[in-house]
Amino acid sequence: MGHNLFIKNANSFVHGPNGLELSTVHILVESGKIKQISSNEINVGSDFPILDAKGLHVLPGVIDSQVHFREPGLTHKEDLETGTRGALLGGVTSIFEMPNTIPATTTQELFEDKLHRAKDRCHVNYAFFIGGSAENAEKLAELEKNKNCSGIKVFMGSSTGTLLVEDDETLEKILRSGQRLVIVHSEDEPRLKERKKTILTSNDPKLHPLWRDVETALKSTKRLVALAEKTKRPVHVLHVTSAEEMDFLKNKKNVVSVEVLPQHLTLFAPDCYEKLGTYAQQNPPIREKRHLDRLWQAINDGTVDVLGSDHAPHTKEEKNREYPNTPSGMPGVQTLVPIMLNHVNNGKLSLQRFVELTSENQRRVFKIKNKGRIEVGHDGDFTIVDLKKKMTIENSWIASRSGWTPFDGMQVQGWPVMTILNGQICMQEGRITAAHQGKPVEFDY
Repeated sequence: MGHNLFIKNANSFVHGPNGLELSTVHILVESGKIKQISSNEINVGSDFPILDAKGLHVLPGVIDSQVHFREPGLTHKEDLETGTRGALLGGVTSIFEMPNTIPATTTQELFEDKLHRAKDRCHVNYAFFIGGSAENAEKLAELEKNKNCSGIKVFMGSSTGTLLVEDDETLEKILRSGQRLVIVHSEDEPRLKERKKTILTSNDPKLHPLWRDVETALKSTKRLVALAEKTKRPVHVLHVTSAEEMDFLKNKKNVVSVEVLPQHLTLFAPDCYEKLGTYAQQNPPIREKRHLDRLWQAINDGTVDVLGSDHAPHTKEEKNREYPNTPSGMPGVQTLVPIMLNHVNNGKLSLQRFVELTSENQRRVFKIKNKGRIEVGHDGDFTIVDLKKKMTIENSWIASRSGWTPFDGMQVQGWPVMTILNGQICMQEGRITAAHQGKPVEFDY
C-alpha cells in the first residue's frame, strides 16, 4: 500500500495537452497514487499529511536507468542496500541495475535471486536487466517476460565482469530474440585488443582515451545500428562519449535511443586525468573538451534521450593501483541530480530538459508503467529540489561503500532536498526518514 500526501504550492512540470508545462499546482496523493492535480485549492481531511513546497520545484521522480550495484559477487564495492541508499539521498526514486555481477544475471533463476535480494532492502524502486550472451541468446524472448525486467544488456566491448558479445552473429541472434529494449555498451572489442598492444606503453592514465579511442566507439556503434536496422529491433546506446558518434546517431533516431552521463558533460581530458588519475578512468573514457561540447549540443538538439549515471563503484584500494591494472568506473547515482542542476543554473540546459532526460523520456524509452511524469493515476514518486541551494559535494556525503566521488570538493547550486516514493517522504534535507521503501518497477510490454 502507498501513502497519502497533499503537496501544496508545487512548482511542477505537469504533463498537459501541450506536453510538459511548468505551473504552480496542488497535488493530492492517495494510497501512493496521484489522484488530483489542480491550480485551485483542494480540500483534504484534517488528518491528511500536508507538505508546503513553496519556493521549491516538485519534479517527477528521477529515474537512473544505468547503475551497477555489484550484488552478488562484488559486494566489497557496493550492494543493493548501500547503492539505493545513495540513490535516495541524491533524489533518485527508481534505478535499473546491470547484470554484470558474479554470476552474471543471465538465467531465470539468477534474475529471481536478484529480486529476492532486493525485497525489503532497497531504499528506492528497482528493476533489473538480463545480460545477453552467446549462451542465452535464443532464450532471451522468454527470459525478458519477467515483469520487472527493464531490458537486455549487451557488452560489445570488455568492461567489468564476464559478459561480452564481440561478434555480429551473436549480436544478431540477441536482437532477433524478444522485443524489449536492448541496451548496449558500444566499443569494438577486436580494436580494443589490437590497440592495447601498441598504445599502453606506460602507466599514465592519460593513455586511457587513446587506447579506447573514438574509432573504437564509432566502429562498434555503426555495427550495432546496422544490425538494429536489419532486425528492426530498437537499441539504446549507453554512455555515448564522442562527437563523431553523435554526428552519426542524430540521423538514426528511428531505431536508436541515446544516453549520456553527467561525468562526460562535466569532466574532460587531459585535465581530469591530471587531477584525478585513475579515479577518472571509466569505459568508454572521458575525452577532450571538443567531445564534451558536442555532447551538450546533442543534449539540446534532441539527439540525446536520457541521462544515466553509470554508477560503477570500486574501492580506493583498487583505484590506487598502477594503471592499466586498475578497474574502470566511478560512483554517480548520488551526484546525478546535483551535478545536472548545477548545469541548469549555469544555463547549459533548461529545467524542463532536465525533467525530460531523467523522467519523461526514461518512461518513454523503457516503457515504464505508471512512473516518469506527474499525472493523475501515476505513482506518487517525486524529486523535490531547491534550485537556489548551494552546497559542496564531499566524499563524506557519499553513501556508496566505495566512499568517494570524482566531484569531491565541487561547489554546486541546486540540490535535492526531498525524495518521495509512493506518497511517502523517504528523504528530507539529507536524512533518510523512511528506509527500504523501494518496490519493483513494472513495464508496459
